[in-house]
Formats: sequence, C-alpha cells, structure tokens
Amino acid sequence: MSLKAELEAIIYAAETPITLDQMTHLVKETVIAAGAADEAEMKSRVRSSLEELVAEYSAPDHGIEIRQVAGGYRMSTKPEQHEVVRAFAKSLKPPIRLSLPALETLAVIAYKQPVTVPEINDIRGVDSGGVIGTLLDRKLITTAGRKQVIGRPILYKTTKEFLMRFGLKDVNELPSMEEFEKLVAESFQSELILAETAASTETAQPESSEAPEAETSNESLSETKKAG
Repeated sequence: MSLKAELEAIIYAAETPITLDQMTHLVKETVIAAGAADEAEMKSRVRSSLEELVAEYSAPDHGIEIRQVAGGYRMSTKPEQHEVVRAFAKSLKPPIRLSLPALETLAVIAYKQPVTVPEINDIRGVDSGGVIGTLLDRKLITTAGRKQVIGRPILYKTTKEFLMRFGLKDVNELPSMEEFEKLVAESFQSELILAETAASTETAQPESSEAPEAETSNESLSETKKAG
C-alpha cells in the first residue's frame, strides 16, 4: 500500500484530528522502506503526501475535504454539501439501543440460527420470551418455520435489518464469540456510565440494580460459547 493511501485510511478512521507526528509514527515502517534516512526526512515525506491528499480532496469532484483542525488533520464534508448531508442525516433511522439480555439473546440467535426459544433458554439459563418480542419488534430477528419435534416450537433467525445494523455482508462475517463478548461488555459499560450520569443530576436514588446482572450476563455468554 502506498504512503498516501495509508495516510488517507488513518485520517478517515480517526475519530479526532490526528497530528503529523502521530501519523509519522504509524507509517514509520512504510516510510523507512521507501528510503527515508532519519526522522526529519520521514516527517518531510509524510507532510508532502498529506499536502498531495489535501490538494486532491479540494477538487470540486470531491464532496469531502481534508482540513487542519486543532493541530491535526480530519475529513469533513465540504460546506457546499451540508444541506444534502443534513437531509440524509434526517432520513436515517435512530440507533438501536438494546439491553444486555437482548444483546445476549440476539447473539445466541445469530450464532445458533435457526433456533427455538427453549434452546435459547437452555443456553442463557433464563427465560428469553419477553426479549424475543423486543427483537421481533426491532426487526432484528424473524421466524424461520417450526422445528420438527414434539410441540413444533417456532424457529428464529436474524434478518437483513440485523445485517445492515451491524454492518455485515452476511452471517459468515460475524466476529468470534470472544470479540462479541467484548462488544457486549463495552456496550453494557456505556449504559452504566449513562445511567450513573443521569442519576447524579437527580436527588439521591437507590443504587442501580443492574450491576449483578452484568455478572450473570458474563456467565451466560460463557455458556453460549461453550455450547458452540
């Protein structure tokens, strides 16, 4: 990959403006392989490539630009495109926020589909009937016929909406269970922080009862992994 392409990818992925020094450190191996003799030359080559990128994105056939902001570089839409971007943003669906039990249940369905509610309950160790209704309402799962056993329980699978929401081409792109556990843990931690922030703005309230649920949830995810 060329130096310019690497810098473009870094700036695109960065959530905050990224400095010349940071980028020089990240692409150090590429610049040295291209013949840079010392740090000064490395920085000079990175700066030169950045200037080329800025010039390319400033062309009228690009809707975004690379700007210097707060001592670093970042991508942003050009001012003349703000109206169309604003209209697009208004058309987007609001982000889906799921509880930890819902995320666990969705994980079981995603990795074991098609799967029945009794099978989900066995894996999670708790009743998942109510959560299934939530996931159906959010259009993240759908029915997939009935299992040919006594009682013929309904089978569930994930939907196209699920793939779109999680940015997957198909279910084969699902991360490993370990990676999913990490995502769930981060999501749950974010929910706790939001809850604590909201509670701090009100009068004294009893402590959240969600903390024990995190321990139970981690055990459930481990069971899901073992069942796989």
